[in-house]
Amino acid sequence: MAKRALVTGITGQDGAYLAQLLLSEGYEVHGVIRRSSHRGVEDHRLRWLGVAEMVLPHDGDIADISSLLRIVREVQPDEIYNLAAQSFVASSWRQPLLTTNVTAVGVTNMLEAMRLGAPNARFYQASSAEMYGLIQQPLQNEKTPFYPRSPYAVAKLYGHWMTVNYRESFGLHASSGILFNHESPLRSVEFVTRKVTDGVARIKLGLAGDLRLGNIDAKRDWGHAKDYVRAMWLMLQQETPDDYVIASGVTTTVRDMCRIAFEHVGLDMEKYVVIDPAFYRPAEVEVLLGDSSKARKTLGWEPRIPLDALIKEMVDADLERVVRHSSESAVSRLKSVTANWQDRGVAAEPEQSRQCA
Repeated sequence: MAKRALVTGITGQDGAYLAQLLLSEGYEVHGVIRRSSHRGVEDHRLRWLGVAEMVLPHDGDIADISSLLRIVREVQPDEIYNLAAQSFVASSWRQPLLTTNVTAVGVTNMLEAMRLGAPNARFYQASSAEMYGLIQQPLQNEKTPFYPRSPYAVAKLYGHWMTVNYRESFGLHASSGILFNHESPLRSVEFVTRKVTDGVARIKLGLAGDLRLGNIDAKRDWGHAKDYVRAMWLMLQQETPDDYVIASGVTTTVRDMCRIAFEHVGLDMEKYVVIDPAFYRPAEVEVLLGDSSKARKTLGWEPRIPLDALIKEMVDADLERVVRHSSESAVSRLKSVTANWQDRGVAAEPEQSRQCA
């Protein structure tokens, strides 16, 4: 009988790649999907990967424990992956209470639903390297003290420690992955890596003249989301639950990441990047660099996709998106004009024919 997995946040970047991985491993995959006015559009990442039709959706919300308990009792999952969150740091400053209710309290809701409805399941919590914030050690591992620097990071830290407490208090198989930055073509465009690759694509195609960024000397430890969801799965295959740092172990500035993207399309970034103070964080996290030696030793995990390959993949995907969107917009405008002609009783003839008439 196939294992059953329940994934919150399944329509996000990590959720989509995780669903693809679990399906490849023979799982029956269930996803909690929050009701949205964008129904039919919100699964675009799953459709990008070609797995949307294979995921079993359930209406629910991480902020509504009654819906979570109903879903857990109905599905009876073997594994639960809690990826749902308000995950954009900048938005957490503008919506601190929403971020707290979803990213922090939502973890308790999911843990409690599991404790009451499927206590023998295995639980994964998506923790974040943002919890380290104002770093206390140059290389961050599972023992490094946390110093969060945003409402998002504080909320993630709450969820992290709540997972530890449910593991130790109730004997649940609950693990956390302290994931450093991980990106992909499925990353939302407001995140800096995707903002860069989308901007580069638009500049290359003549649709934009510059790329406005904040602190491009901030350093991050970047990896590919496809590699990082494999680490999530490996954690729940262990007999003993634990917490693991997942990172590439290589730090790169936003500036160097931009250079890779611009060079990939034959452009000089210095001609297009504009530093805009509006994009600086209220409290900046200057550098993050993870030590994933525990995960490498215990899980047998290691990243397979280097940063330059990741950025080039993202640029190529955005070039394809922008071209396709531009073509669809042109077709849409043509249909609109044609409809207007027809409404006015004007034949929609080719331009050449009208000129000859």
